[in-house]
Amino acid sequence: MLFYIVDDDEAVRLMLTEIIEDEDLGEVVGEAEDGSFLDGHMLTMRNVDILLIDLLMPTQDGIETIRKIRPSFKGKIIMISQVESKELIAQAYSLGSEYYIIKPVNRIEVVTIIQKVIERIRLEKSIQDIHKSLHAVFPQDEAPGGRQSSSDLRQIREAGQFLLSELGIAGDIGSHDLLDILDYLYQFEQKHTFKSGFPTLKEIFLEVTQMKLGQIVEEQQMNKVVKASEQRVRRAIYQSLNHLASLGLTDVTNWKFEKYASQFFDFTSVWKRMGELKDRAAPSGSAIRINMKKFIQAFYTEAKRIHLEG
Repeated sequence: MLFYIVDDDEAVRLMLTEIIEDEDLGEVVGEAEDGSFLDGHMLTMRNVDILLIDLLMPTQDGIETIRKIRPSFKGKIIMISQVESKELIAQAYSLGSEYYIIKPVNRIEVVTIIQKVIERIRLEKSIQDIHKSLHAVFPQDEAPGGRQSSSDLRQIREAGQFLLSELGIAGDIGSHDLLDILDYLYQFEQKHTFKSGFPTLKEIFLEVTQMKLGQIVEEQQMNKVVKASEQRVRRAIYQSLNHLASLGLTDVTNWKFEKYASQFFDFTSVWKRMGELKDRAAPSGSAIRINMKKFIQAFYTEAKRIHLEG
Protein backbone atom coordinates (compact mmCIF):
# COMPACT_ATOMS: atom_id res chain seq x y z
CA MET A 1 0.00 0.00 0.00
CA LEU A 2 1.16 3.54 -0.80
CA PHE A 3 0.59 6.30 1.76
CA TYR A 4 0.66 10.10 1.74
CA ILE A 5 0.74 12.07 5.02
CA VAL A 6 -0.46 15.65 5.53
CA ASP A 7 0.11 17.21 8.96
CA ASP A 8 1.56 20.54 10.08
CA ASP A 9 3.50 18.77 12.85
CA GLU A 10 6.74 17.31 11.47
CA ALA A 11 7.08 15.00 14.50
CA VAL A 12 3.67 13.46 13.77
CA ARG A 13 4.58 12.91 10.11
CA LEU A 14 7.83 11.24 11.15
CA MET A 15 6.10 9.03 13.73
CA LEU A 16 3.41 7.90 11.27
CA THR A 17 6.06 7.12 8.64
CA GLU A 18 8.03 5.02 11.12
CA ILE A 19 4.94 3.10 12.21
CA ILE A 20 3.88 2.37 8.62
CA GLU A 21 7.34 1.19 7.58
CA ASP A 22 8.24 -0.63 10.82
CA GLU A 23 4.99 -2.61 10.72
CA ASP A 24 5.37 -3.38 6.98
CA LEU A 25 2.03 -1.72 6.22
CA GLY A 26 3.35 -0.13 3.06
CA GLU A 27 5.43 2.77 1.80
CA VAL A 28 5.07 6.51 2.40
CA VAL A 29 5.49 8.13 -1.02
CA GLY A 30 5.06 11.74 0.05
CA GLU A 31 4.15 14.20 2.78
CA ALA A 32 3.05 17.82 3.17
CA GLU A 33 2.68 20.27 6.06
CA ASP A 34 -0.60 21.79 4.87
CA GLY A 35 -3.61 20.87 2.78
CA SER A 36 -2.93 23.75 0.40
CA PHE A 37 0.00 21.76 -1.00
CA LEU A 38 -2.23 18.83 -1.88
CA ASP A 39 -3.72 18.06 -5.28
CA GLY A 40 -6.03 15.18 -6.12
CA HIS A 41 -4.46 14.55 -9.52
CA MET A 42 -1.01 14.42 -7.94
CA LEU A 43 -2.17 11.78 -5.45
CA THR A 44 -3.70 9.77 -8.28
CA MET A 45 -0.54 10.01 -10.39
CA ARG A 46 1.46 8.68 -7.42
CA ASN A 47 -1.02 5.80 -7.03
CA VAL A 48 -1.68 6.73 -3.39
CA ASP A 49 -3.93 4.16 -1.71
CA ILE A 50 -4.36 5.82 1.70
CA LEU A 51 -4.18 9.50 2.64
CA LEU A 52 -3.62 10.38 6.30
CA ILE A 53 -4.58 14.00 6.86
CA ASP A 54 -4.76 16.32 9.86
CA LEU A 55 -8.13 17.88 10.60
CA LEU A 56 -6.77 21.30 11.68
CA MET A 57 -3.97 22.99 9.71
CA PRO A 58 -3.00 26.69 9.49
CA THR A 59 -3.79 27.53 5.85
CA GLN A 60 -6.16 24.86 4.54
CA ASP A 61 -7.72 22.37 6.96
CA GLY A 62 -8.49 18.71 6.37
CA ILE A 63 -12.23 19.21 5.69
CA GLU A 64 -11.58 21.82 2.99
CA THR A 65 -8.77 19.73 1.51
CA ILE A 66 -10.89 16.59 1.24
CA ARG A 67 -13.67 18.58 -0.40
CA LYS A 68 -11.15 19.89 -2.95
CA ILE A 69 -9.44 16.58 -3.83
CA ARG A 70 -12.43 14.20 -3.67
CA PRO A 71 -13.56 14.58 -7.31
CA SER A 72 -10.23 13.22 -8.59
CA PHE A 73 -8.80 11.21 -5.67
CA LYS A 74 -10.50 7.84 -5.18
CA GLY A 75 -8.24 6.46 -2.45
CA LYS A 76 -9.08 5.97 1.22
CA ILE A 77 -8.80 8.80 3.75
CA ILE A 78 -7.94 8.65 7.46
CA MET A 79 -8.42 11.83 9.49
CA ILE A 80 -6.02 12.71 12.30
CA SER A 81 -6.62 15.34 14.99
CA GLN A 82 -6.67 16.26 18.64
CA VAL A 83 -10.12 17.75 18.18
CA GLU A 84 -12.97 15.39 19.13
CA SER A 85 -15.85 17.52 17.82
CA LYS A 86 -18.68 15.22 16.74
CA GLU A 87 -19.79 17.77 14.16
CA LEU A 88 -16.36 17.92 12.52
CA ILE A 89 -15.96 14.15 12.61
CA ALA A 90 -19.41 13.69 11.05
CA GLN A 91 -18.50 16.19 8.34
CA ALA A 92 -15.26 14.32 7.64
CA TYR A 93 -17.13 11.03 7.32
CA SER A 94 -19.71 12.57 4.99
CA LEU A 95 -16.89 13.74 2.70
CA GLY A 96 -15.37 10.27 2.47
CA SER A 97 -12.98 9.92 5.40
CA GLU A 98 -12.89 6.24 6.33
CA TYR A 99 -11.55 6.41 9.88
CA TYR A 100 -10.46 8.84 12.57
CA ILE A 101 -7.24 8.73 14.61
CA ILE A 102 -7.02 10.85 17.76
CA LYS A 103 -3.80 12.59 18.78
CA PRO A 104 -1.49 11.99 20.53
CA VAL A 105 -0.73 9.24 18.04
CA ASN A 106 -0.82 5.75 19.51
CA ARG A 107 1.05 3.02 17.63
CA ILE A 108 -1.46 0.26 18.38
CA GLU A 109 -4.40 2.43 17.33
CA VAL A 110 -2.68 3.54 14.12
CA VAL A 111 -1.74 -0.02 13.14
CA THR A 112 -5.22 -1.36 13.93
CA ILE A 113 -7.03 1.31 11.91
CA ILE A 114 -4.67 1.14 8.92
CA GLN A 115 -4.99 -2.65 8.84
CA LYS A 116 -8.79 -2.29 8.75
CA VAL A 117 -8.58 0.13 5.84
CA ILE A 118 -6.15 -2.14 3.99
CA GLU A 119 -8.52 -5.06 4.53
CA ARG A 120 -11.32 -3.02 3.02
CA ILE A 121 -9.22 -1.99 0.00
CA ARG A 122 -8.38 -5.63 -0.67
CA LEU A 123 -12.02 -6.65 -0.31
CA GLU A 124 -13.18 -3.97 -2.75
CA LYS A 125 -10.44 -4.97 -5.20
CA SER A 126 -11.56 -8.59 -5.09
CA ILE A 127 -15.13 -7.46 -5.83
CA GLN A 128 -13.90 -5.41 -8.79
CA ASP A 129 -11.95 -8.41 -10.09
CA ILE A 130 -15.09 -10.53 -9.89
CA HIS A 131 -17.07 -7.90 -11.80
CA LYS A 132 -14.37 -7.65 -14.47
CA SER A 133 -14.50 -11.42 -14.91
CA LEU A 134 -18.28 -11.26 -15.23
CA HIS A 135 -18.01 -8.46 -17.80
CA ALA A 136 -15.60 -10.61 -19.81
CA VAL A 137 -18.01 -13.54 -19.79
CA PHE A 138 -21.20 -11.46 -20.14
CA PRO A 139 -20.44 -8.29 -22.16
CA GLN A 140 -22.57 -5.36 -21.05
CA ASP A 141 -24.47 -4.56 -24.22
CA GLU A 142 -27.57 -2.45 -24.36
CA ALA A 143 -30.62 -4.24 -25.66
CA PRO A 144 -32.60 -2.93 -28.66
CA GLY A 145 -34.81 0.09 -27.94
CA GLY A 146 -32.55 1.42 -25.20
CA ARG A 147 -33.57 -1.26 -22.69
CA GLN A 148 -31.00 -2.64 -20.29
CA SER A 149 -29.51 -6.00 -21.26
CA SER A 150 -30.13 -9.05 -19.10
CA SER A 151 -26.43 -9.14 -18.17
CA ASP A 152 -26.63 -5.53 -16.91
CA LEU A 153 -29.62 -6.37 -14.72
CA ARG A 154 -27.91 -9.52 -13.53
CA GLN A 155 -24.84 -7.55 -12.47
CA ILE A 156 -26.77 -4.94 -10.47
CA ARG A 157 -28.56 -7.82 -8.75
CA GLU A 158 -25.21 -9.48 -7.96
CA ALA A 159 -24.01 -6.18 -6.47
CA GLY A 160 -27.16 -6.14 -4.36
CA GLN A 161 -26.57 -9.74 -3.24
CA PHE A 162 -23.06 -8.84 -2.11
CA LEU A 163 -24.40 -5.82 -0.22
CA LEU A 164 -27.04 -7.94 1.52
CA SER A 165 -24.22 -10.18 2.71
CA GLU A 166 -22.37 -7.13 4.06
CA LEU A 167 -25.54 -6.11 5.89
CA GLY A 168 -25.93 -9.57 7.41
CA ILE A 169 -29.21 -10.52 5.70
CA ALA A 170 -28.17 -12.40 2.55
CA GLY A 171 -30.12 -15.48 3.64
CA ASP A 172 -33.17 -13.67 5.01
CA ILE A 173 -36.46 -14.35 3.26
CA GLY A 174 -36.94 -10.60 2.76
CA SER A 175 -33.68 -10.39 0.82
CA HIS A 176 -35.46 -11.66 -2.31
CA ASP A 177 -37.96 -8.82 -2.04
CA LEU A 178 -35.14 -6.30 -1.65
CA LEU A 179 -33.42 -7.64 -4.77
CA ASP A 180 -36.69 -7.38 -6.72
CA ILE A 181 -36.99 -3.77 -5.50
CA LEU A 182 -33.42 -3.16 -6.66
CA ASP A 183 -34.30 -4.46 -10.15
CA TYR A 184 -37.36 -2.22 -10.32
CA LEU A 185 -35.51 0.93 -9.17
CA TYR A 186 -32.65 0.33 -11.60
CA GLN A 187 -35.05 0.02 -14.54
CA PHE A 188 -37.10 2.95 -13.26
CA GLU A 189 -34.06 5.23 -13.14
CA GLN A 190 -32.93 4.19 -16.64
CA LYS A 191 -36.36 5.07 -18.02
CA HIS A 192 -37.51 8.05 -15.93
CA THR A 193 -34.48 9.14 -13.82
CA PHE A 194 -35.21 10.49 -10.33
CA LYS A 195 -35.68 14.11 -11.39
CA SER A 196 -39.24 14.02 -10.07
CA GLY A 197 -38.09 12.37 -6.87
CA PHE A 198 -37.58 8.86 -5.57
CA PRO A 199 -40.68 6.64 -5.91
CA THR A 200 -42.85 6.34 -2.81
CA LEU A 201 -42.82 3.11 -0.82
CA LYS A 202 -46.39 2.44 -1.89
CA GLU A 203 -45.48 2.82 -5.54
CA ILE A 204 -42.37 0.64 -5.18
CA PHE A 205 -44.14 -2.28 -3.52
CA LEU A 206 -47.13 -2.03 -5.85
CA GLU A 207 -45.02 -1.95 -9.02
CA VAL A 208 -42.79 -4.82 -7.86
CA THR A 209 -45.86 -6.90 -7.05
CA GLN A 210 -47.37 -6.16 -10.45
CA MET A 211 -44.10 -7.25 -12.08
CA LYS A 212 -44.49 -10.59 -10.29
CA LEU A 213 -48.23 -11.16 -10.70
CA GLY A 214 -48.99 -9.28 -13.89
CA GLN A 215 -51.36 -6.35 -14.37
CA ILE A 216 -54.57 -8.40 -14.39
CA VAL A 217 -55.08 -9.43 -10.78
CA GLU A 218 -57.79 -8.74 -8.21
CA GLU A 219 -57.14 -5.74 -5.97
CA GLN A 220 -57.68 -7.79 -2.82
CA GLN A 221 -55.05 -10.32 -3.89
CA MET A 222 -52.69 -7.52 -4.91
CA ASN A 223 -53.01 -5.80 -1.52
CA LYS A 224 -52.44 -9.08 0.28
CA VAL A 225 -49.18 -9.77 -1.62
CA VAL A 226 -48.00 -6.17 -1.16
CA LYS A 227 -48.60 -6.31 2.60
CA ALA A 228 -46.75 -9.62 2.91
CA SER A 229 -43.79 -8.22 0.97
CA GLU A 230 -43.67 -5.10 3.17
CA GLN A 231 -43.61 -7.27 6.28
CA ARG A 232 -40.78 -9.44 4.96
CA VAL A 233 -38.72 -6.39 4.01
CA ARG A 234 -39.33 -4.73 7.39
CA ARG A 235 -38.20 -7.88 9.21
CA ALA A 236 -35.10 -8.12 7.03
CA ILE A 237 -34.25 -4.47 7.72
CA TYR A 238 -34.64 -5.04 11.44
CA GLN A 239 -32.30 -8.05 11.23
CA SER A 240 -29.75 -5.85 9.47
CA LEU A 241 -30.10 -3.34 12.31
CA ASN A 242 -29.36 -6.15 14.76
CA HIS A 243 -26.33 -7.21 12.74
CA LEU A 244 -24.79 -3.74 12.53
CA ALA A 245 -25.58 -2.98 16.17
CA SER A 246 -23.80 -6.19 17.17
CA LEU A 247 -20.75 -5.19 15.12
CA GLY A 248 -20.70 -1.75 16.73
CA LEU A 249 -21.08 -3.19 20.20
CA THR A 250 -18.05 -5.41 19.61
CA ASP A 251 -15.94 -2.72 17.90
CA VAL A 252 -17.18 0.79 17.09
CA THR A 253 -14.26 1.18 14.65
CA ASN A 254 -15.43 -1.80 12.60
CA TRP A 255 -15.52 -0.43 9.05
CA LYS A 256 -18.82 -2.07 8.20
CA PHE A 257 -20.43 -0.48 11.25
CA GLU A 258 -18.93 2.92 10.49
CA LYS A 259 -19.87 2.83 6.82
CA TYR A 260 -23.30 1.25 6.86
CA ALA A 261 -24.90 2.08 10.23
CA SER A 262 -25.51 5.79 9.60
CA GLN A 263 -25.96 5.25 5.86
CA PHE A 264 -28.84 2.77 6.22
CA PHE A 265 -30.36 3.75 9.57
CA ASP A 266 -31.12 6.72 11.76
CA PHE A 267 -28.21 6.56 14.18
CA THR A 268 -30.47 6.99 17.23
CA SER A 269 -32.08 3.66 16.32
CA VAL A 270 -28.67 2.01 16.04
CA TRP A 271 -27.51 3.29 19.44
CA LYS A 272 -30.79 2.27 21.05
CA ARG A 273 -30.47 -1.27 19.70
CA MET A 274 -26.83 -1.40 20.80
CA GLY A 275 -27.98 -0.46 24.29
CA GLU A 276 -30.55 -3.26 24.28
CA LEU A 277 -27.96 -5.79 23.14
CA LYS A 278 -25.51 -4.58 25.77
CA ASP A 279 -28.12 -4.95 28.50
CA ARG A 280 -29.32 -8.21 26.93
CA ALA A 281 -32.80 -6.75 26.81
CA ALA A 282 -35.53 -8.30 24.69
CA PRO A 283 -35.81 -6.73 21.23
CA SER A 284 -38.28 -3.86 21.22
CA GLY A 285 -38.81 -3.69 17.49
CA SER A 286 -42.04 -1.71 17.83
CA ALA A 287 -40.28 0.94 19.92
CA ILE A 288 -37.33 1.34 17.51
CA ARG A 289 -38.23 3.40 14.46
CA ILE A 290 -37.29 1.71 11.19
CA ASN A 291 -37.03 4.15 8.31
CA MET A 292 -37.78 1.75 5.47
CA LYS A 293 -37.47 4.33 2.71
CA LYS A 294 -34.04 5.49 3.96
CA PHE A 295 -32.85 1.87 3.96
CA ILE A 296 -34.18 1.16 0.45
CA GLN A 297 -32.70 4.37 -0.97
CA ALA A 298 -29.32 3.59 0.62
CA PHE A 299 -29.51 -0.01 -0.60
CA TYR A 300 -30.12 1.10 -4.18
CA THR A 301 -27.49 3.85 -4.13
CA GLU A 302 -24.77 1.64 -2.64
CA ALA A 303 -25.58 -1.36 -4.87
CA LYS A 304 -25.43 0.87 -7.95
CA ARG A 305 -22.09 2.31 -6.81
CA ILE A 306 -20.64 -1.19 -6.39
CA HIS A 307 -22.01 -2.17 -9.80
CA LEU A 308 -20.59 0.89 -11.59
CA GLU A 309 -17.19 0.73 -9.89
CA GLY A 310 -16.95 -2.91 -10.86
